[in-house]
Amino acid sequence: MHRYKFVLTRPLQFLPVIFGISVITFILVRLIPGDPARNILGTRATPAALASIRAQYGLDQPMWLQYVYFLKNLANGEMGKSILYKIDVLKLIVTRIEPTLALVVSSVVLSVLIAVPMAAIAARNAGRAPDHAVRIVSTFGIGFPPFWLGLMLIILFSVELGVLPVSGYGATLGEKLSHLVLPSLTVALSLSTVLTRSLRAAMIEQLKSDVATAARARGMPEGIVFWRHVLPNSLVPTINLLAVNIGWLIGGTVVVESVFALPGMGQLLVRAIFSRDYMVVQGVAMVFACATVLINFIADIVTVAVDPRVKL
Repeated sequence: MHRYKFVLTRPLQFLPVIFGISVITFILVRLIPGDPARNILGTRATPAALASIRAQYGLDQPMWLQYVYFLKNLANGEMGKSILYKIDVLKLIVTRIEPTLALVVSSVVLSVLIAVPMAAIAARNAGRAPDHAVRIVSTFGIGFPPFWLGLMLIILFSVELGVLPVSGYGATLGEKLSHLVLPSLTVALSLSTVLTRSLRAAMIEQLKSDVATAARARGMPEGIVFWRHVLPNSLVPTINLLAVNIGWLIGGTVVVESVFALPGMGQLLVRAIFSRDYMVVQGVAMVFACATVLINFIADIVTVAVDPRVKL
């Protein structure tokens, strides 16, 4: 169990990271051109009305004092009040978590289901036609931007074939799942290309390892050697790569949710930026940051569990 001692100390190392993200987010949000009060009241608002709105949301205070209030709210488990929606930011975010969480989980599952077979085919046929085909597909896949890929899937499956919905999220479980197919596939096709290349390289290396050679010497069939020894030993670098890309995926939901009009946190963030809703932008950014840190922490635990040789 000494291998898991980092579980006790690693969360303390995350505190400076979260603090730094909060400072950067706070400053960058306030560098966005525009006035939140004028966005609310319109261009014909009187100076008195603008001053009243700024005072109501603390926008007339010095920036350092606004940040102190922001930290105080975080310490109390709050994130302030939305200027646009007129409700607590945390309550607003909670109502938008489900679509984003469902998109991330389904995208990761689809990515793994695509990447593992493709990498296995390429690694077991290294240097031959199947390997070249997988490498070409993965190379092209990396170059396709998610928003373009999403639009192409909409044209194919929604407009031409009419088998899947174009946008939205639905009310029942069946409707939600059908609305998640295209967004999840869009993300999975982009993410699986990166995972395939990494997993292929790891598998080829493990096929030449001493463990695989010893298993073959004992008369073990090649298929069992691959799935029992090669694949598990190839997962460690891929797990870390997946954790890093899940962080990218969480940020990438902003684009995908906008393309498919999913009412998740990404779409909420876009609207908050355009309306200069500082509290919502800060709140969503902090949730994204904490989620990314947590996922990397879980990836470290899984890495140590999969490979006893790894010590963190």
